[in-house]
Amino acid sequence: MAEKLRNIALAAHSGAGKTSLAEVMLYNAGVTTRIGRVEEGNTVMDFEPEELSRQSSISTAFHQFSWNKHTLNIMDTPGDQNFISDTKLCLQAADSIITVVDAIDGVKVQTEQVWDFAESYDLPCVLFINKLDRERADFNRAFQDTQQSFTPKPIMVQMPIGAEADFKGVVDLIGMKAYAYDGKGKGTPIDIPADIADAVEAEREALIENVAEADDALIEKYLEGEELSDEEIQDALRQGILDRVFAPVLCGSASANIGVDLLMDFVVNCLPNPLQKGRYVGHVPGKEDEVICEPDPAAPFAGFVFKTVADPYAGRLTIFRVVSGSLGKDGNIYNTTKDAKERFSQLLSIAGKEQKPITAASPGAIVAVAKLKETTTGDTITDDSKKHVVFNCAEPMPTLISYAMTAKSKGDEDKIYSSMVKLLEEDPGLKLDRNQETKEILLSGLGQVHIESTIEKLKRKFGVEVLLNLPKVPYRETLKKKVRVQGKHKKQTGGHGQYGDCWIQVEPKPRGTGFEFVDAIVGGVIPKTYIPAVEKGVLEACDKGVLAGFPCVDFKVTLDDGSFHAVDSSEMAFKIAGSLAFKKAAEQAKPVLLEPIMKVTVTTPDEFMGDIMGDLNGRRGRVLGMDTEGKYQVINAEVPLAEFLTYAPDLRSMTGGRGMYTMTFSHYDEVPAQLSEKIVEAVKAEAD
Repeated sequence: MAEKLRNIALAAHSGAGKTSLAEVMLYNAGVTTRIGRVEEGNTVMDFEPEELSRQSSISTAFHQFSWNKHTLNIMDTPGDQNFISDTKLCLQAADSIITVVDAIDGVKVQTEQVWDFAESYDLPCVLFINKLDRERADFNRAFQDTQQSFTPKPIMVQMPIGAEADFKGVVDLIGMKAYAYDGKGKGTPIDIPADIADAVEAEREALIENVAEADDALIEKYLEGEELSDEEIQDALRQGILDRVFAPVLCGSASANIGVDLLMDFVVNCLPNPLQKGRYVGHVPGKEDEVICEPDPAAPFAGFVFKTVADPYAGRLTIFRVVSGSLGKDGNIYNTTKDAKERFSQLLSIAGKEQKPITAASPGAIVAVAKLKETTTGDTITDDSKKHVVFNCAEPMPTLISYAMTAKSKGDEDKIYSSMVKLLEEDPGLKLDRNQETKEILLSGLGQVHIESTIEKLKRKFGVEVLLNLPKVPYRETLKKKVRVQGKHKKQTGGHGQYGDCWIQVEPKPRGTGFEFVDAIVGGVIPKTYIPAVEKGVLEACDKGVLAGFPCVDFKVTLDDGSFHAVDSSEMAFKIAGSLAFKKAAEQAKPVLLEPIMKVTVTTPDEFMGDIMGDLNGRRGRVLGMDTEGKYQVINAEVPLAEFLTYAPDLRSMTGGRGMYTMTFSHYDEVPAQLSEKIVEAVKAEAD
């Protein structure tokens, strides 16, 4: 029943305690008999070897359990910047989000980033201030941090009893009840401690005022001095959460199992079910006409795929949310995104690393099927006979760092591609490309750890080992001087000889305008049939410039004279002549080296501005301007790619993980002379 279903995403900065919270929820619900600990490597939600070794989530995990006669689907999302793309995609399937805040460190940059994702999906939000039993934990400081960082407005609905090692319970400001915990996870009602009674009363009054503001009838009643009932407060709170008027703040400690049962009660009582979350909007396949899908079990089936898991033995596991209609335990479905029919033989519920067969799924259900041939992340699936909608899926985060991959063992080159394609289905945040200029296979991701964990997974799942190197920079060459030269190819053999003779004028063009060939032959000094051969010879020669063998670009060639032999001339002879002419011209036309310049946007807290500006200048960067976004500074700059290959880990080190950046190609520009000489020498040394 959709009314009894809650789809909850746990999201936050890495280390805030999301996985620990999920483990305690499972324990409290009776799914497990012991609480899994991240540091001990025995959690249900983190099970991949790469997660266990790093003690951090790298992929969203799923589990379902019952609580107070309701079904809760929890999604434990990654908080590390390296894997935040997976979080962005999986949040699309949630109906609400619990954002976990570390009571020691407060709000961090990835916490703000997932909050932005929630805003873009219009997801109702709850905040859980965690780790209140730890040294230096400060609830009030963390709460103020949330108020300064987030909209909708965070409002306090719980207060802690005690602090740090003396933290022992929680006060519920809605029901004005206090609970003490003995380590077993069940709160025992107690009297509100006298030392915090005044503070509790003040915060209760603030809560009522905040909640009343979300309801016109309640605010009028409140202003007239009438007392609001607990039921009225909770109803208004529920509606305010759904409408994103405010975000309630709860508190506790996942590791000590304090306050988690109250959080689970709150999920059931106050967070929306799929029916309340409402409709999904798509469009007619191949058209822009809008289609609205209501969460109606009687409607035609429609769902969207938000995650794919690649397994070399079990095959592809496709995880999706049912938007409308119902799905049986087996049958046919239709991929409207790719216009392909699919068949599945078993419907599955995800429980950590395990999958459990189920008989049916209705609106709001998060389920999986195995071994679909065409369907991947971002696709829409529908009833086989109702090809009626395509949902728009969020785009993965843009990649920030690239490495060149080479096979450790000869003969594994083909296996690299076939295996990596499967991992890319699992992680759309990765990109695989072959640079035609440098002949390298490039793997791009969100950070060095992202790339390294992918390589570990490649070895573990598919037995393929690769070596990683910084990619070669795709330099180019161009010409700065106008010259006119002759290219002549004459060769006499026993039979027909070879004769091709051309005069070309070579001149530079503006940066980025490419190659231009002009036929200025008059009087038939070169027959028209041979003119394309001259152009072809020039193009082949310019693929390897005269400085260091990089492609030569942005120049114009005018063919204006030449001669031919009635017997010995041929297309091949004129092609060779054109090639010789270009090489001679390039040597005389002051060739220079060009490098790719990237447009870079760095977002950072104000305190790191000086370090980042100095670092960008040290990388030969040119700052174009600065803007302010909330409490962050945004620096726009242009920086040579050669100086930016390792920026992701460097920025993380400079800002303690609080800085972010994006990078896109801008243009090519001339390399400074002293650097150009070193690059040319290095290329020639490598060739030798």
